[in-house]
Formats: sequence, structure tokens, C-alpha cells
Amino acid sequence: MNLFASIRTALRALGRNKLRSFLAMIGIVIAVAAVVATVALGQGARAKVADQMASLGANLLMVVPGSMMSHGAATGAGATQNLVLDDGRAVERELGRSVAAVAPVNRTGAQVVAGDQNWFTQVIGTTSAYLAVRQWPLAAGEPFGREEEAAGAKVCLLGQTVAEKLFGQLDPVGEQIRVKHVPCKVVGVLAPKGQGNWGQDQDDVVLMPWSTLVRRIQGTQSDVVGMLMITARSGGLLADAQREATALLRQRHHLAEAAENDFQIRNLTEMQNAANEQTATISLLLGSVALISLLVGAIGIANVMLVSVTERTREIGIRMAVGARGRDVLYQFLTEAVVLAVVGGLVGLGLGAVVARVMAAKAQWPTLLSPTVMAGTVVLAGLAGVAAGFYPALRASRLDPIEALRYE
Repeated sequence: MNLFASIRTALRALGRNKLRSFLAMIGIVIAVAAVVATVALGQGARAKVADQMASLGANLLMVVPGSMMSHGAATGAGATQNLVLDDGRAVERELGRSVAAVAPVNRTGAQVVAGDQNWFTQVIGTTSAYLAVRQWPLAAGEPFGREEEAAGAKVCLLGQTVAEKLFGQLDPVGEQIRVKHVPCKVVGVLAPKGQGNWGQDQDDVVLMPWSTLVRRIQGTQSDVVGMLMITARSGGLLADAQREATALLRQRHHLAEAAENDFQIRNLTEMQNAANEQTATISLLLGSVALISLLVGAIGIANVMLVSVTERTREIGIRMAVGARGRDVLYQFLTEAVVLAVVGGLVGLGLGAVVARVMAAKAQWPTLLSPTVMAGTVVLAGLAGVAAGFYPALRASRLDPIEALRYE
């Protein structure tokens, strides 16, 4: 019997018991759908994390003040005020081999007003290097430069959200806004960045020179900075930049060799790797559950095939009486099991793709269906069909034709 005749006979035999065949396929359908959806969601989550990390800037290190001890109690990171503007300048000046740019960052929340519109937003005081560090282009206007930074000029850049809240569809470049009590000229509008890694709106921000924020709005003469953002010249130099910046800051802060750092350097690449490892672990866990479902589905197919062999004992006897060999019977029942598994696998592929798209849309992740995984899953389902159908097929092929014909 050739392959196509075997498949046609198998489909006809399975079609005679549609409900039983459908129930036998359920396990395979669920397992394949689970594998496809799990892999797609895992890859989508990984791509989403990578995009969000990339939106913060490439090859980025963030230096924040460390904790301090007070009456035996340790405070959290950022409690000390030992990171100053000169630290950033020293890193940029002395680590030029590995460091491309350094941007000091101070933040505050403020009410910004333009005409009869107002909005509460985050105001960041920094230098012109911030745009390079964050890889954040302008949608309109021009950035402020070193002269504005040195003079504490009353200029600012608006994020897209702030621009829309204050000016709607109008062009804000050249307009005046008031940040708290300080009037500022809008010199540019930032390109949209979208949602950040922790769900915050990155476009809800106003940028201005560091000296303008600290001296004019916060009214302090301190040089303390809340954070230093450092970008390495390349991914290969990121570890060097982190090590050299750590050594330089320890030297500048006069820390003894045994003393702990009074600052923290956060490597975004390591954070991304940690997030990817978590995603991979969850995907592995869900994939294991899917493989268990595949095993259950294979057992269901084996059970159905055993019942089928019992019900069709006389049919097997008749086939053998008219010349069918044992291997023909084996081949026939094995084909039925494989067809059952492959059809279930194909249905599972469609179901998994739909589930992955729906869940990715709800989570705002990209849907990344892997053709390799989809093809491999169907092949795995076929192999499960072979394993599940082999014993029932072997049992059918070893029936005595005389006894089979007498079976009632």
C-alpha cells in the first residue's frame, strides 16, 4: 500500500469516529498551541525588554550615590550626597579611551505653564551630552549648548507629551513657558521615546541646562548631582568603562582600599541580561508544562488506537485473508496514529498563533512567531504519534487471521 492510499484510508477510518478522534487530538492540540504561544511570547517579551533598554541608551552605565549608615541602620541607595559635578567632568576628561560621554542628571517635579495651559511634569537638569547618551534626537528646534549651560540660560527642551499638553498642535519652538517661577524659552522638542522599562512615559519631561535647574529653580549653589549617566565607546569597552570609572571615583572620594564604594554603578546590559534570563526561565517552565501535555496527548492517541484495533479485529482478519501482510497492517495503523497527531499539531499551530497574537496585543509586545519552532513542534507531534501508535499497530499486525475472523 502506498503512502497516499494509507493516508486516505487512515482519514476514512478516523472520520468514522469523529468525536473520538477529536477528543484524542485535544492533548496534542493543547500541547502544540502551548509551545507555539510560549515561545512567541517569550521572544516577544525579550524583544520588548531589549527595546526598552535601548530607549535608555546604548552601552550605558548609571552612577548613583550609595547608601549610608545612621545609628546602625543602613539607608537605601541615593541617601548620600557625595556625587558632584566635578566627578562627571573627571570621568569624561580622564577616561576618554573607554568613555564617550558623561551627562550629570538632577531631577525635580514642577508645574509648567504656557498661556492658560499647565501641566505637572518631571524637569531634568543636565548638559548637552544627555541627548547623545540617551540617543535622543530632536523632532524640532535645536539643543542647548555649553554657553547656555555655563550661563544658566533660561532655555528648555520639551518632551512630546508636555508639548502636546501645553501647545496642542501648535509649534512650541520659540515660545515661552514658566517652570515654577522661572520663565524659559522653548528651543526644541524631543522626538518621541514612548514607554520606559518601568511603564513610565519618557516623553513627559522638560530638559534644561543643569545650572538653570539647580541654581535658578532649586535655588542652591551645591554641585551635588543625583546621577551620572556614562556611555561607553562600544559594547566591548563597557566593562572597561565600568572598572575604570569605579577606580577613579574611589580615588576622588578618598576611599580606603578595604572601604565599600559610596556610590553604585548600574550596568544596563547586565540588567537586560538578568531580565532575559528571567524570561528564559519562565519560558522553560511553560515549555515543560507543554511537553507534559504532549505526553498526555500521546497517551490519549495510544488509548484510542488500542480501542480501534479491538473494534476492527474482524476487519484486520479480512484484510489478512485477502493477502495483506502483517507489516501492511502495522503500516496502516501507524499511519492513522501519525495522521491523528499531525492534524492535531496543525490545529494547535493555528490556535497557538492566535493566542500569541491576542496576548501580545494585550501586553503591547511584538508577536514573534518562529517558523523553526512551529515546524519542529509539528515534527515532534508526529513523532509522538509514531510512539503512541506503534504498540497498537504492532499488536494488530500480530493477530492470527483465523482468530481475527472468528472475533465477535
